[in-house]
Amino acid sequence: MTHSFQTLNEWLVYCEQLHPTAIDMTLERVRTVAQRMAISMKCPVITVAGTNGKGSTCAMLEAIFLQAGYRTGVYTSPHLVDFEERLRLNGASVDATELMASFASVERARCQNDELISLTYFEFSTLAILDVMRHHTLDVVVLEVGLGGRLDAVNIIEPDCAIITSVDLDHMALLGSDREAIGYEKAGIMRTGKPAIISDPVPPQSVLDRALEVGADVWRVGLDFNVSGDKQQWAWAGRGRRYAGMAYPSLRGANQLVNAAGVLAALVALREQLPVTAQAVRCGLLSAELPGRFQIVPGQPTLVLDVAHNPHAVAALTANLDAMGFFPTTHAVFGAMADKDLDAMLARIGPIIDKWYFTDLPTPRAFSGAALLAQWQAQNKRTNVTATLHADPESALQAALAGADPADRIVVFGSFFTVGGVLKDGTPRLAAKHLPTS
Repeated sequence: MTHSFQTLNEWLVYCEQLHPTAIDMTLERVRTVAQRMAISMKCPVITVAGTNGKGSTCAMLEAIFLQAGYRTGVYTSPHLVDFEERLRLNGASVDATELMASFASVERARCQNDELISLTYFEFSTLAILDVMRHHTLDVVVLEVGLGGRLDAVNIIEPDCAIITSVDLDHMALLGSDREAIGYEKAGIMRTGKPAIISDPVPPQSVLDRALEVGADVWRVGLDFNVSGDKQQWAWAGRGRRYAGMAYPSLRGANQLVNAAGVLAALVALREQLPVTAQAVRCGLLSAELPGRFQIVPGQPTLVLDVAHNPHAVAALTANLDAMGFFPTTHAVFGAMADKDLDAMLARIGPIIDKWYFTDLPTPRAFSGAALLAQWQAQNKRTNVTATLHADPESALQAALAGADPADRIVVFGSFFTVGGVLKDGTPRLAAKHLPTS
């Protein structure tokens, strides 16, 4: 029996309950339903995998293609506030009514011929999003891998170009315990004869071996393309093409140059199918926006939002915070999923945080605030640091604001749920009262 619902939220709740596990690393079920729906893309597809930097890479590609006048479809996950953020068509979030029609199509296809095919929330919603895209006339599609690559639902679509942004330790229970195993999974998006951009400066051997095995056209940073720069501007060079005197990307953080370099390699690799002018590249890199990636919100105190949720990303966040200059006190609102390497994250950022506000998150897959506090206490060696517990990110932020001086900064980081929790009513503009001096 097929189901039909009146709201997108009802569909999402339904999808969450369909499959016995939240994540099922196989492609047969999702591929069968996609074939029943005849899902395919009629334009070039770029698939982006990596531990960190995927969202930023997709945002830069989208901004450049829009500047070049192309009609774009971009699928990223997870979302910060609204599910509709996961699909952007020509730069705008998809309409919920379009998504609902495609959710109904997926439901009909999975229930066809009395053979019920079970799908996870991610698989079901990915098929719906791909179905919406194929009903639009698009010039280019950008797909962000949700987890891994080889067995991720987006890998049922044949890419014309693969980008691997970085390979580091995350989701180890599902992808493997070291960079080699994780690299093998991410390398699964590469295809024979098609460009494979590897932006990781020290890629695992498994990625290079897989590229050789499938006969991909590998573009490696440092070999096939490279970047250079000074304080004012940067340049990219590779395979007979050069971009010089470029302003730094609008997305903040030292790590964004690595992502931008991979983006330019992909554009050069695809220049026959999708020609892009140097002006579109310059304007696109300056106009790209992505909430929650080292997003600095001016105010008193300064607010920094970052979805850093693994040791590699937290290391980048720490370096970026260090580069911001002096703040009397740094407050941190933090919530995280229960499968994260918490000790490594806390050890990295701990030295620059003065006051912690640990929060519960609205999902059973998260650590409780109390569990975060206990783990922090077990490894904290500093005596002049405080920590408190909060029911949700919004109340944690309010507590941080109440305890902050206007010259301080508040960092909200960890899970998408943590950052999304403080963005749900829009971007907060903070104005703290001056604290009385004791």
